[in-house]
Amino acid sequence: MRLSHIISISAVGTSTVLAQNNATGQLGDATVTTNNPPGKGAIATLPEQAFWQGSLDGNVKGFVSAKSGSGGSGVDYEVFFSNLPKEGGPFIYHIHVAPVPENGNCTSTLAHLDQFIRGEDPSCDSSRPESCQQGDLSGKYGKISSDPFRASFHDPYTSLVEGEGAYFGNRSVVFHFNNKTRISCANFAVINVNSSTPAPYPSNSGGAAGTGSVPTTPAPTSTSIVQIDAAAGLSILKNLLIVPVVAGFLALM
Repeated sequence: MRLSHIISISAVGTSTVLAQNNATGQLGDATVTTNNPPGKGAIATLPEQAFWQGSLDGNVKGFVSAKSGSGGSGVDYEVFFSNLPKEGGPFIYHIHVAPVPENGNCTSTLAHLDQFIRGEDPSCDSSRPESCQQGDLSGKYGKISSDPFRASFHDPYTSLVEGEGAYFGNRSVVFHFNNKTRISCANFAVINVNSSTPAPYPSNSGGAAGTGSVPTTPAPTSTSIVQIDAAAGLSILKNLLIVPVVAGFLALM
């Protein structure tokens, strides 16, 4: 190989690295979010049915949970996934701009959350997370390479302030093969992490679409939602109605 060819190949490789390191959005790097409401959180739990129709041993299980960061700066995340496909990893996951429709079509979630118009290429440089798409969580904080997989991290560039471009409470999470094929997806549901009470933001329920309900996998206690189904509630109500009747009967004895 001629020296000129070696120099040419080296120059191409160097320019590629520089392009990745210098990548930023058309509107610049992502900015740190502030004023995130104390006690506000969001959780997205994958549904029982997978969107991808290939060979799986049931759907991937797991959730992405989030809450306002200390002092309202950024967002703290806890992520858990298990029952991963046997092939196609390491797996990736992102916040997408649109919610999952009732039919569970993950394609309808559109592209990644990308307020600063950065785009997917070149790939995210995890050493400069501010230069990445805001929704590229696995690009910034690590792909899914173990089963089960658990991760906790602080992201300064997403928001729980409704109305801001970085807000994700009305968006979704999509779980992908490494080649970006969409396996499963779920909507975020906004919650109050102090009282464990869901906020009044509507989310899909049932069907193939994921929800913000309590996952069957172990969820963080700070963002767990206590639910009572209709049958349990009716039983409790009946018991409460019987108490005064019994008390009155005992008074007559």
